Amino acid sequence: MAKKQSAQSFRFYDNRQKYLAFVHTCNEKAVVAGRVGQELDLVRPTPPALYFFDAGMGDGTVLSRLMRHAHAVHPTVPMVAVAKEISLEDVRLGLEKMPDRFTEHPATVLVITNLNYSDAPRLLLRDTQMAAALNWQEIRLTGHSSHSYEEQIEEISNSLADAWATHPSEKTGNPVYRRPSVLVVYREDHKFLLDSVIPRPGRPPPHYDLILASQPWRARMSAEFKASRVLAPLARSLAPGGRLLAIQSAGRDPALEIIQKLWPGENPFQVDRHALLAALKTELGRDARDFVLTAPPDEKALFRYEMRTLPSELSDRIGTSTLFAAWNAAAYVAQMEDERLEPVIASGAYLKATQGVLQKFGGLWFNDEAFVVSRRF
Repeated sequence: MAKKQSAQSFRFYDNRQKYLAFVHTCNEKAVVAGRVGQELDLVRPTPPALYFFDAGMGDGTVLSRLMRHAHAVHPTVPMVAVAKEISLEDVRLGLEKMPDRFTEHPATVLVITNLNYSDAPRLLLRDTQMAAALNWQEIRLTGHSSHSYEEQIEEISNSLADAWATHPSEKTGNPVYRRPSVLVVYREDHKFLLDSVIPRPGRPPPHYDLILASQPWRARMSAEFKASRVLAPLARSLAPGGRLLAIQSAGRDPALEIIQKLWPGENPFQVDRHALLAALKTELGRDARDFVLTAPPDEKALFRYEMRTLPSELSDRIGTSTLFAAWNAAAYVAQMEDERLEPVIASGAYLKATQGVLQKFGGLWFNDEAFVVSRRF
């Protein structure tokens, strides 16, 4: 029984080592940041601030790039960046990237929360019992240098273990928070200027000008689940004229070919943008008329990212480290769970399949698809 529960609670997509290996060998974060930057250029914030929401901060790479882009476009506009993240390790990694953001753009409020998608945009819990247990921390950074902010943020990171503790869900095995938490960080010397936009208990962000939902779900979940649990709560949090950019893996690429060599017919990416938007329209009901829900054609929706390799690494004899990196990336994106991976790893079949695809295509690349939900004025 214990073995069964352990297997259920472990999910490949939450494995830290495989996630970090994927992040550091592929350029997905940079490509996604460039794509969300295109949407940021179309946003027209209104007083008192520019509000954006990252529906899955991860290691903070995309969020920090987005904040840099926002400063370049709106250098004097107060910025409220709210990010959802349940992983303590990712919260720490994300915070590490923030000291220079507070230096370059002093009028910044950074908020990180582990709340569910239905609660996170408003930083409010619908469950009254859980609301009473909400752990709300407000950190005011002092000093005037990135070094000073780095030291203070490091102290914050070291004290978050209790606030970001998780346990596996009995139903799904997914990690869920033990304690609902919100962390608010801003500069002490800008408290007066930012007072009207700093979120506080009972005074949540009013709306969002831009929302990023990049890979916020498991590919194999139904369109109805994704629309009701993720897309609809996010769409309803948009300001008039606000834009929600959703990004997910699309398959039809060399990475999926590796998987299909080992599991013929395997395709985790069957819920495309058309199905998601149709399900979202149904979920929104009469409110759907307040949004633009149009699926873009392939030439606008699809984009690719790659595994970083040197030409010398893709010769007739591909090195073992390159094969391992490519296999890890392909299996990670396809969200293959360990119990399915073990037999092909034990037999060594994965190395032959990976090498064949790398030599066929001269590298490894992946397809993502994106679509935008915008709220009418």
